Amino acid sequence: MNILVTGCSRGVGLEICSVLLREGHTVYGVARSYTDEFIALEQQYSGKLFFKSIDLSDSEGARKSVFKEFITNDVVLHGYVNNAAIAYDDIVTNLNLDRLKAMYEVNVFTPMMITKYAIRNMLLHKTKGSIIHISSISVHTGYKGLAMYASSKGALEAFSKDTAREWGPLGIRSNVVVPGFMATAMSASLTEDQRDKIYARTSLKAATSVNSVAETVAFLLSDKACSITGQNVHVDNGTI
Repeated sequence: MNILVTGCSRGVGLEICSVLLREGHTVYGVARSYTDEFIALEQQYSGKLFFKSIDLSDSEGARKSVFKEFITNDVVLHGYVNNAAIAYDDIVTNLNLDRLKAMYEVNVFTPMMITKYAIRNMLLHKTKGSIIHISSISVHTGYKGLAMYASSKGALEAFSKDTAREWGPLGIRSNVVVPGFMATAMSASLTEDQRDKIYARTSLKAATSVNSVAETVAFLLSDKACSITGQNVHVDNGTI
C-alpha cells in the first residue's frame, strides 16, 4: 500500500513510518524538518520511503505542495495518516488569537484540505482507503493549559466521524487514534514531577508506548480493520 504520513520526521510520525515500512508498505512522508533519524530510515528502506519538506501552516497551498508536486494522480493512495501538529499551551485567560489561528492552520485546516484531496485520489482509483487522524487524550480528560490544543484535536475527531459516515458507502474509512501521554519532544519541557502526576492518572502508571500507537495506526490502515470506521481508538494506558 501507498501511505501518506504527515509529521513523519520525528516522534510518533517517525515510528509510524518505521512500522509501515517493516510491513512492506511504501510511505510518502511530509514534514518541515528533514531529520537525521528520518534520513537513516530512508537509507534503510531505499525506494520505499519518500520525503518532501512542506510548511503545513499553509492550508491554501496544501493541494499544490502535497498533491501536485509530491503525490500525483499517478500514485494510488491507500491511506493517509494525519500526525503533524503544533501545541499552543496556556490558560484560557491568556488566550492569544494569532497563536490560536496559527495552531488551527496546522492542526485542523491543513488536515481537512489534505483529507479532501486524499479522498479524491481514492475515488479516482476506486480505492477503499483508510484515513487516520492522531488526536490527544486531552480532548477527553482535562489538563490545565491544554484547552486550546484539545479544542483543535476535538475538531478533528468530529471531522473524522462525519467523514466516515459520508464516504463509508464507497468503502473509505476514517478513524482517530487517541494516544495518552507519551515521552516525545512535545512533552520534553515538563518536569519529572509533572510527568509523574500525569502517569498517576493512568491505570498502568506509565507513559504510553509510542510503538503501541504506531502499531494501532498500522492495524487501522490494514484490511484487518475493514469493519472499523468512525471510531476513536484510545491507546492511553487506561487514562479514561
